[in-house]
Amino acid sequence: MERTRLERRTVKVGEWEVTGWRRVPPSADRTPPVVCVHGAGVSSRELRPLVAALGEHVPAWTVDLPGFGQSTKPPYPLGLPALADALADWLEAAGLPPVCMAGSSFGCQIAVDVAVRYPERVRSLVLIGPTVDPMARSWSRQIIRWLRNSVREDPRMTPLNAADYRDAGLRQVLASFRAAMRDRVEDKLPHVAVPTLVVRGEFDRMVPQDWAEEVTRRTPLARLVVVPGAPHMIPFRDPAALAPIIRGFAADG
Repeated sequence: MERTRLERRTVKVGEWEVTGWRRVPPSADRTPPVVCVHGAGVSSRELRPLVAALGEHVPAWTVDLPGFGQSTKPPYPLGLPALADALADWLEAAGLPPVCMAGSSFGCQIAVDVAVRYPERVRSLVLIGPTVDPMARSWSRQIIRWLRNSVREDPRMTPLNAADYRDAGLRQVLASFRAAMRDRVEDKLPHVAVPTLVVRGEFDRMVPQDWAEEVTRRTPLARLVVVPGAPHMIPFRDPAALAPIIRGFAADG
């Protein structure tokens, strides 16, 4: 699915080595870099097709947060604030200007945390399938939603998920899901001060339409786009459709 090889770059961030993947076109306009943030328990693997598509026109990155993918594995699971701190430090270490930060699923919660606490690092925000809504903060409800959604996801994602869970280890995977459910993202959204695009797949069973609309209402400078026919993981299922939406928003923001 990834049409072109991405450049790998690892930088030192505090105690950790954090690995990012990027594609930079030979000539780019003034659109700011887009940095894609992965979800709970997984890594940048699911976002690299989107980075490849974005990188045809604008500088695009995705990063393995500490504990996941090819970044350092801390001796203890990092909570959401620590992951957000690491991401903000990585943006500085990578020498990036204020970016368009595109979170996917739990990555939206991390992106919101960075935008609120490190506003100088974020020029605009894209929330793709933002989790977790207050009506689904339990393991049982999350599992039911995941099962309902999974029938529409690309089956090629299954071996990537398995590799991500193996790399991170059960302790870190479970900790990231607990962090997602404990985080009251709805309380942070009113403090986001940058233009924000909320993106939901038409058939996303993890993120109901009413929650996507609530996220949009609570975020001061937000608007909502629904991608027809798409499930939760739009970045993997249909990067060709998602990339121009993000690119156009980043250029305007």
